[in-house]
Amino acid sequence: MSKMVHATIRWSPRDSMRHALIRTVLSTIAMTGADRWLAPRCRGRGVILTFHHVAPEPVAQMPENAGLSITPDFLDQTLRLIADLGYAIVPLAEVPARLSEEGPPFAVLTFDDGYRDNARHALPVLEAHRAPFTMFVCTGFADRTAPLWWLDLEEAIDSQPALRLAFPDGMVEGPAGTSKEKLALWSRIYWRLRRHDESVLEQTMRVLVDTAGLDPLGRVESLCMNWQDLRYLARHPLASIGAHTVSHPRLARIPAERARVEIEESRRRIREELDVDPFVFAYPVGDPGSAGTREFTMAREAGYSLAVTTRPGVLKPGQPVHALPRISVNGHYQKERYLRALLSGVPFALKG
Repeated sequence: MSKMVHATIRWSPRDSMRHALIRTVLSTIAMTGADRWLAPRCRGRGVILTFHHVAPEPVAQMPENAGLSITPDFLDQTLRLIADLGYAIVPLAEVPARLSEEGPPFAVLTFDDGYRDNARHALPVLEAHRAPFTMFVCTGFADRTAPLWWLDLEEAIDSQPALRLAFPDGMVEGPAGTSKEKLALWSRIYWRLRRHDESVLEQTMRVLVDTAGLDPLGRVESLCMNWQDLRYLARHPLASIGAHTVSHPRLARIPAERARVEIEESRRRIREELDVDPFVFAYPVGDPGSAGTREFTMAREAGYSLAVTTRPGVLKPGQPVHALPRISVNGHYQKERYLRALLSGVPFALKG
Protein backbone atom coordinates (compact mmCIF):
# COMPACT_ATOMS: atom_id res chain seq x y z
CA MET A 1 0.00 0.00 0.00
CA SER A 2 1.25 3.45 -0.91
CA LYS A 3 2.72 5.37 2.00
CA MET A 4 1.69 8.92 2.72
CA VAL A 5 4.33 11.31 1.65
CA HIS A 6 4.58 14.42 3.77
CA ALA A 7 7.01 13.05 6.33
CA THR A 8 10.04 14.81 4.85
CA ILE A 9 8.43 17.95 3.46
CA ARG A 10 8.45 20.82 5.94
CA TRP A 11 6.29 23.53 4.49
CA SER A 12 3.34 25.65 5.56
CA PRO A 13 0.54 26.76 3.24
CA ARG A 14 1.03 30.22 4.71
CA ASP A 15 4.26 30.51 2.75
CA SER A 16 2.28 30.81 -0.49
CA MET A 17 2.20 34.41 -1.76
CA ARG A 18 -1.10 33.82 -3.55
CA HIS A 19 -2.83 32.49 -0.47
CA ALA A 20 -1.32 35.23 1.69
CA LEU A 21 -2.80 37.84 -0.66
CA ILE A 22 -6.24 36.20 -0.55
CA ARG A 23 -6.10 36.05 3.25
CA THR A 24 -5.24 39.74 3.33
CA VAL A 25 -8.24 40.61 1.14
CA LEU A 26 -10.60 38.48 3.22
CA SER A 27 -9.24 39.89 6.49
CA THR A 28 -9.71 43.44 5.21
CA ILE A 29 -13.31 42.73 4.29
CA ALA A 30 -13.94 41.33 7.76
CA MET A 31 -12.05 44.00 9.72
CA THR A 32 -13.74 46.90 7.92
CA GLY A 33 -17.16 45.38 8.56
CA ALA A 34 -17.87 45.14 4.84
CA ASP A 35 -18.95 41.54 5.31
CA ARG A 36 -21.79 42.78 7.54
CA TRP A 37 -23.03 45.94 5.85
CA LEU A 38 -22.65 44.72 2.28
CA ALA A 39 -23.93 41.18 2.86
CA PRO A 40 -27.62 42.03 2.23
CA ARG A 41 -26.64 43.24 -1.26
CA CYS A 42 -23.95 40.66 -2.08
CA ARG A 43 -24.76 37.35 -0.43
CA GLY A 44 -27.51 36.32 -2.83
CA ARG A 45 -30.13 33.83 -1.74
CA GLY A 46 -27.71 31.22 -0.45
CA VAL A 47 -24.47 29.30 -0.87
CA ILE A 48 -23.30 25.81 -1.74
CA LEU A 49 -20.17 24.93 0.23
CA THR A 50 -17.53 22.49 -1.02
CA PHE A 51 -15.54 20.18 1.24
CA HIS A 52 -13.04 17.44 0.45
CA HIS A 53 -11.01 15.95 3.32
CA VAL A 54 -12.00 16.48 6.94
CA ALA A 55 -9.26 15.18 9.23
CA PRO A 56 -7.23 16.32 12.26
CA GLU A 57 -4.07 16.52 10.12
CA PRO A 58 -3.84 17.47 6.43
CA VAL A 59 -3.64 14.56 4.03
CA ALA A 60 -0.90 16.29 2.03
CA GLN A 61 1.36 19.33 2.15
CA MET A 62 1.81 20.76 -1.33
CA PRO A 63 -0.24 23.97 -1.80
CA GLU A 64 -3.02 22.72 -4.08
CA ASN A 65 -3.34 19.50 -2.06
CA ALA A 66 -3.21 21.07 1.39
CA GLY A 67 -6.13 23.31 0.54
CA LEU A 68 -8.36 20.26 0.14
CA SER A 69 -8.28 19.42 3.86
CA ILE A 70 -9.88 21.07 6.89
CA THR A 71 -10.05 19.93 10.51
CA PRO A 72 -13.20 18.56 12.18
CA ASP A 73 -13.02 21.51 14.57
CA PHE A 74 -13.20 23.95 11.68
CA LEU A 75 -16.13 22.07 10.17
CA ASP A 76 -17.88 22.47 13.52
CA GLN A 77 -16.95 26.16 13.59
CA THR A 78 -18.26 26.56 10.05
CA LEU A 79 -21.64 25.06 10.89
CA ARG A 80 -21.92 27.18 14.04
CA LEU A 81 -21.14 30.35 12.09
CA ILE A 82 -23.69 29.47 9.42
CA ALA A 83 -26.35 29.11 12.10
CA ASP A 84 -25.28 32.32 13.87
CA LEU A 85 -25.62 34.23 10.59
CA GLY A 86 -29.17 33.00 10.17
CA TYR A 87 -28.61 30.49 7.37
CA ALA A 88 -30.82 27.43 7.13
CA ILE A 89 -28.84 24.31 6.18
CA VAL A 90 -30.91 22.53 3.54
CA PRO A 91 -30.54 19.55 1.19
CA LEU A 92 -29.19 20.24 -2.28
CA ALA A 93 -32.53 19.14 -3.75
CA GLU A 94 -34.20 22.23 -2.29
CA VAL A 95 -32.02 24.73 -4.17
CA PRO A 96 -34.36 25.36 -7.17
CA ALA A 97 -37.36 25.98 -4.92
CA ARG A 98 -35.36 28.16 -2.52
CA LEU A 99 -34.10 30.30 -5.39
CA SER A 100 -37.62 30.93 -6.61
CA GLU A 101 -39.02 32.23 -3.34
CA GLU A 102 -38.22 34.75 -0.64
CA GLY A 103 -36.95 33.60 2.73
CA PRO A 104 -33.90 33.43 4.99
CA PRO A 105 -30.51 32.70 3.43
CA PHE A 106 -29.66 29.04 3.05
CA ALA A 107 -26.53 26.91 2.88
CA VAL A 108 -25.94 23.53 1.23
CA LEU A 109 -23.08 21.23 2.27
CA THR A 110 -21.35 19.10 -0.38
CA PHE A 111 -18.42 16.69 -0.06
CA ASP A 112 -16.52 15.65 -3.18
CA ASP A 113 -14.92 12.31 -4.10
CA GLY A 114 -15.97 9.99 -1.23
CA TYR A 115 -13.13 10.00 1.31
CA ARG A 116 -13.05 7.73 4.34
CA ASP A 117 -12.32 10.68 6.64
CA ASN A 118 -15.71 12.16 5.73
CA ALA A 119 -17.41 9.22 7.43
CA ARG A 120 -14.96 9.07 10.32
CA HIS A 121 -14.47 12.75 11.14
CA ALA A 122 -17.09 14.82 9.30
CA LEU A 123 -20.19 12.70 9.89
CA PRO A 124 -20.17 13.02 13.72
CA VAL A 125 -20.01 16.81 13.36
CA LEU A 126 -22.83 16.82 10.82
CA GLU A 127 -24.92 14.61 13.08
CA ALA A 128 -24.34 16.91 16.04
CA HIS A 129 -25.69 19.82 13.99
CA ARG A 130 -28.39 17.72 12.28
CA ALA A 131 -27.03 19.08 9.00
CA PRO A 132 -28.06 17.45 5.71
CA PHE A 133 -25.31 17.00 3.13
CA THR A 134 -24.57 15.59 -0.31
CA MET A 135 -21.69 13.20 -1.03
CA PHE A 136 -20.50 13.34 -4.63
CA VAL A 137 -19.12 9.88 -5.40
CA CYS A 138 -16.42 9.22 -7.98
CA THR A 139 -17.24 5.62 -8.83
CA GLY A 140 -13.70 4.77 -9.94
CA PHE A 141 -12.46 5.53 -6.44
CA ALA A 142 -15.07 3.22 -4.92
CA ASP A 143 -14.22 0.57 -7.56
CA ARG A 144 -10.46 1.02 -6.96
CA THR A 145 -9.86 1.69 -10.67
CA ALA A 146 -9.03 5.43 -10.70
CA PRO A 147 -5.97 7.04 -9.09
CA LEU A 148 -5.66 10.18 -6.98
CA TRP A 149 -3.03 11.56 -9.35
CA TRP A 150 -2.43 14.81 -7.44
CA LEU A 151 -1.35 12.83 -4.37
CA ASP A 152 0.70 10.43 -6.49
CA LEU A 153 2.57 13.42 -7.88
CA GLU A 154 3.34 14.68 -4.38
CA GLU A 155 4.71 11.31 -3.30
CA ALA A 156 6.79 10.96 -6.46
CA ILE A 157 8.44 14.33 -5.81
CA ASP A 158 8.99 13.58 -2.14
CA SER A 159 10.43 10.10 -2.69
CA GLN A 160 13.09 10.86 -5.31
CA PRO A 161 16.22 13.03 -5.34
CA ALA A 162 15.36 14.42 -8.80
CA LEU A 163 12.71 14.17 -11.50
CA ARG A 164 12.79 14.34 -15.28
CA LEU A 165 9.53 14.29 -17.23
CA ALA A 166 8.87 14.70 -20.94
CA PHE A 167 5.88 16.79 -22.06
CA PRO A 168 4.72 17.52 -25.61
CA ASP A 169 5.94 21.10 -25.16
CA GLY A 170 9.29 20.28 -23.58
CA MET A 171 11.11 18.63 -20.70
CA VAL A 172 10.62 19.41 -17.02
CA GLU A 173 13.45 18.36 -14.76
CA GLY A 174 15.12 19.38 -11.55
CA PRO A 175 16.44 18.31 -8.17
CA ALA A 176 14.05 17.35 -5.36
CA GLY A 177 16.42 17.01 -2.44
CA THR A 178 15.31 19.93 -0.26
CA SER A 179 11.90 21.26 0.69
CA LYS A 180 12.48 24.33 -1.46
CA GLU A 181 13.43 22.19 -4.46
CA LYS A 182 10.41 19.92 -3.97
CA LEU A 183 8.06 22.90 -3.88
CA ALA A 184 9.61 24.43 -6.99
CA LEU A 185 9.39 21.13 -8.88
CA TRP A 186 5.81 20.58 -7.71
CA SER A 187 4.73 23.97 -9.05
CA ARG A 188 6.37 23.41 -12.42
CA ILE A 189 4.99 19.90 -12.94
CA TYR A 190 1.52 20.36 -11.43
CA TRP A 191 0.62 23.40 -13.47
CA ARG A 192 2.20 21.95 -16.61
CA LEU A 193 -0.06 18.91 -16.19
CA ARG A 194 -3.07 21.16 -15.70
CA ARG A 195 -2.32 23.05 -18.91
CA HIS A 196 -2.42 19.91 -21.03
CA ASP A 197 -5.35 17.74 -22.06
CA GLU A 198 -6.30 14.81 -19.86
CA SER A 199 -4.59 12.28 -22.14
CA VAL A 200 -1.21 13.95 -21.56
CA LEU A 201 -1.82 14.16 -17.82
CA GLU A 202 -2.77 10.49 -17.60
CA GLN A 203 0.15 9.25 -19.70
CA THR A 204 2.68 11.43 -17.86
CA MET A 205 1.44 10.22 -14.50
CA ARG A 206 1.58 6.58 -15.61
CA VAL A 207 5.25 7.04 -16.48
CA LEU A 208 5.98 8.87 -13.23
CA VAL A 209 4.17 6.33 -11.06
CA ASP A 210 6.02 3.46 -12.73
CA THR A 211 9.40 5.19 -12.42
CA ALA A 212 8.86 6.03 -8.75
CA GLY A 213 7.46 2.58 -7.92
CA LEU A 214 4.25 3.93 -6.38
CA ASP A 215 1.05 2.07 -5.54
CA PRO A 216 -1.76 4.42 -6.65
CA LEU A 217 -4.64 2.03 -6.03
CA GLY A 218 -3.27 1.19 -2.60
CA ARG A 219 -3.58 4.88 -1.82
CA VAL A 220 -7.18 4.89 -3.07
CA GLU A 221 -7.95 1.89 -0.86
CA SER A 222 -6.52 3.75 2.11
CA LEU A 223 -8.22 7.10 1.53
CA CYS A 224 -11.52 6.42 -0.25
CA MET A 225 -14.70 4.69 0.84
CA ASN A 226 -15.61 1.42 -0.83
CA TRP A 227 -19.13 0.45 -1.86
CA GLN A 228 -19.89 -1.13 1.50
CA ASP A 229 -18.99 2.12 3.25
CA LEU A 230 -21.08 4.08 0.78
CA ARG A 231 -24.10 1.80 1.24
CA TYR A 232 -24.09 2.66 4.93
CA LEU A 233 -23.77 6.35 4.14
CA ALA A 234 -26.52 6.25 1.50
CA ARG A 235 -28.96 4.97 4.15
CA HIS A 236 -28.11 7.78 6.56
CA PRO A 237 -31.07 10.16 7.04
CA LEU A 238 -28.88 13.26 6.59
CA ALA A 239 -27.10 12.06 3.44
CA SER A 240 -27.86 12.23 -0.23
CA ILE A 241 -25.66 10.82 -2.98
CA GLY A 242 -24.57 12.60 -6.15
CA ALA A 243 -22.44 11.51 -9.10
CA HIS A 244 -18.90 12.76 -9.77
CA THR A 245 -17.86 10.81 -12.92
CA VAL A 246 -16.06 7.48 -13.14
CA SER A 247 -12.38 8.47 -13.23
CA HIS A 248 -12.39 12.14 -12.13
CA PRO A 249 -11.20 13.68 -15.43
CA ARG A 250 -11.47 17.33 -16.39
CA LEU A 251 -14.41 16.76 -18.68
CA ALA A 252 -13.71 19.71 -20.95
CA ARG A 253 -10.25 18.27 -21.68
CA ILE A 254 -11.44 14.91 -23.03
CA PRO A 255 -13.36 13.95 -26.20
CA ALA A 256 -17.12 14.38 -26.12
CA GLU A 257 -17.82 10.65 -26.39
CA ARG A 258 -15.70 9.84 -23.33
CA ALA A 259 -17.14 12.80 -21.38
CA ARG A 260 -20.66 11.57 -21.97
CA VAL A 261 -19.72 8.07 -20.78
CA GLU A 262 -18.11 9.51 -17.63
CA ILE A 263 -21.25 11.50 -16.83
CA GLU A 264 -23.76 8.75 -17.57
CA GLU A 265 -21.85 5.68 -16.37
CA SER A 266 -21.19 7.13 -12.93
CA ARG A 267 -24.93 7.52 -12.41
CA ARG A 268 -25.60 3.97 -13.62
CA ARG A 269 -22.88 2.54 -11.37
CA ILE A 270 -24.23 4.31 -8.30
CA ARG A 271 -27.74 3.05 -9.01
CA GLU A 272 -26.37 -0.46 -9.39
CA GLU A 273 -24.36 -0.48 -6.16
CA LEU A 274 -26.36 1.75 -3.82
CA ASP A 275 -29.92 1.34 -5.10
CA VAL A 276 -30.35 5.12 -5.20
CA ASP A 277 -30.66 7.33 -8.25
CA PRO A 278 -28.25 10.26 -8.03
CA PHE A 279 -30.11 13.20 -9.55
CA VAL A 280 -27.29 15.71 -8.92
CA PHE A 281 -23.83 15.92 -10.44
CA ALA A 282 -20.50 17.63 -9.64
CA TYR A 283 -17.95 18.39 -12.37
CA PRO A 284 -14.44 17.21 -11.37
CA VAL A 285 -12.11 20.16 -10.74
CA GLY A 286 -15.06 22.23 -11.90
CA ASP A 287 -13.30 25.43 -12.97
CA PRO A 288 -13.94 27.09 -16.37
CA GLY A 289 -11.15 25.06 -17.96
CA SER A 290 -12.63 21.79 -16.74
CA ALA A 291 -16.35 22.25 -17.36
CA GLY A 292 -18.21 24.53 -19.75
CA THR A 293 -21.26 24.78 -21.97
CA ARG A 294 -20.68 21.36 -23.57
CA GLU A 295 -20.52 19.62 -20.19
CA PHE A 296 -23.48 21.56 -18.76
CA THR A 297 -25.57 20.39 -21.70
CA MET A 298 -24.41 16.80 -21.26
CA ALA A 299 -25.36 16.81 -17.57
CA ARG A 300 -28.82 18.10 -18.41
CA GLU A 301 -29.27 15.56 -21.20
CA ALA A 302 -28.13 12.76 -18.87
CA GLY A 303 -31.13 13.51 -16.67
CA TYR A 304 -29.50 15.30 -13.73
CA SER A 305 -31.82 17.88 -12.23
CA LEU A 306 -28.91 20.14 -11.26
CA ALA A 307 -25.12 20.18 -11.33
CA VAL A 308 -22.44 22.10 -9.48
CA THR A 309 -19.13 23.61 -10.53
CA THR A 310 -16.29 24.98 -8.39
CA ARG A 311 -16.64 28.44 -9.90
CA PRO A 312 -16.76 30.62 -6.78
CA GLY A 313 -19.89 32.57 -6.02
CA VAL A 314 -23.23 32.78 -4.26
CA LEU A 315 -26.60 31.56 -5.47
CA LYS A 316 -28.96 33.97 -7.20
CA PRO A 317 -32.34 33.56 -8.90
CA GLY A 318 -32.08 32.81 -12.58
CA GLN A 319 -28.74 30.99 -12.47
CA PRO A 320 -28.52 27.93 -14.75
CA VAL A 321 -29.15 24.95 -12.52
CA HIS A 322 -26.59 22.82 -14.36
CA ALA A 323 -23.78 25.31 -13.71
CA LEU A 324 -24.25 26.33 -10.09
CA PRO A 325 -21.33 28.01 -8.26
CA ARG A 326 -19.89 26.80 -4.97
CA ILE A 327 -17.65 28.25 -2.27
CA SER A 328 -14.71 26.10 -1.24
CA VAL A 329 -14.15 25.73 2.50
CA ASN A 330 -10.43 25.66 1.99
CA GLY A 331 -7.65 24.44 4.27
CA HIS A 332 -5.68 27.62 3.64
CA TYR A 333 -8.42 29.78 5.19
CA GLN A 334 -9.43 28.07 8.42
CA LYS A 335 -10.37 31.23 10.32
CA GLU A 336 -13.83 32.56 11.10
CA ARG A 337 -13.06 35.99 9.61
CA TYR A 338 -12.17 34.45 6.26
CA LEU A 339 -15.34 32.40 6.19
CA ARG A 340 -17.48 35.41 7.19
CA ALA A 341 -16.04 37.36 4.29
CA LEU A 342 -16.69 34.55 1.82
CA LEU A 343 -20.26 33.96 2.98
CA SER A 344 -21.02 37.67 2.60
CA GLY A 345 -20.47 37.44 -1.14
CA VAL A 346 -18.36 40.60 -1.09
CA PRO A 347 -15.21 38.97 -2.57
CA PHE A 348 -17.17 37.76 -5.58
CA ALA A 349 -18.85 41.13 -6.09
CA LEU A 350 -15.41 42.80 -6.01
CA LYS A 351 -14.12 40.31 -8.57
CA GLY A 352 -16.87 41.42 -10.88
